[in-house]
Amino acid sequence: MNNRIAIVTGASAGIGAATAIRLAKYFSGVVLAARRENELETTAKSIIGSGSTPLVIAADLRQPAAVDEVIARTIQQFGRIDAVINIAGAVPQIHLFEMTDDQWNDGAAMKLHGARRLTLKAWPHLKETGGSVIFTSGNSALDPKPGFAAVATINAAIVAMAKAFAEQGIIDGIQVNSILPGPVMSNRRIGFLQKWSAANKMTFEEAKTKFLEEAHIQRYGEPEEVAALIAFLVSPEAKWLTGAAVRMDGGEVKGI
Repeated sequence: MNNRIAIVTGASAGIGAATAIRLAKYFSGVVLAARRENELETTAKSIIGSGSTPLVIAADLRQPAAVDEVIARTIQQFGRIDAVINIAGAVPQIHLFEMTDDQWNDGAAMKLHGARRLTLKAWPHLKETGGSVIFTSGNSALDPKPGFAAVATINAAIVAMAKAFAEQGIIDGIQVNSILPGPVMSNRRIGFLQKWSAANKMTFEEAKTKFLEEAHIQRYGEPEEVAALIAFLVSPEAKWLTGAAVRMDGGEVKGI
């Protein structure tokens, strides 16, 4: 295992936890950052014994001071940063005509601005190691609809921001890509389907099936599948891949 250190935000559950566990196979240390400390500790327990050292940091990355803490504690314990994996952030799926300004701002606070701040703070350290950055967007960036306009808008902004970072990364020797997952069966997806089923007066299982039919895909993705994609993107084999927006959604988005 190489002496490489990765920071994974949103590591308390879903894609974030799966990614942290996957990267522990390849990185000597993995920093786990999210708001829910108990769930971060659960992720850390899954890493212990892999040969990688987990560092748990309970932090609300909507706050600039929390970003400073993540970087400072990472450097204090490990002395380097080789990858920043921005996964944290949930944007409310509320109709365009119903969302308030506060809901819009809160949706962007962590997923867009939290990731932006963390990447900026980590940038000098990533320059030293020739490191990598991943921004997590979503396939709604390519197919916006009124019912999830905020999700689509913020996801599209993340793709644009990642591309801008990637262009600077070519100059500074840092690889930057974004990923656009589709409907992954995580706690967030379960919550969405529970609300959707209640709104449409159907059972949860009926809602699961109905969504797949309407999306014209065979199944939901699994967090571990997205984690495997991220692990490849930050591996030496993918180093020439930069400035890309990689969609992984089972074919839900039909355009090109």
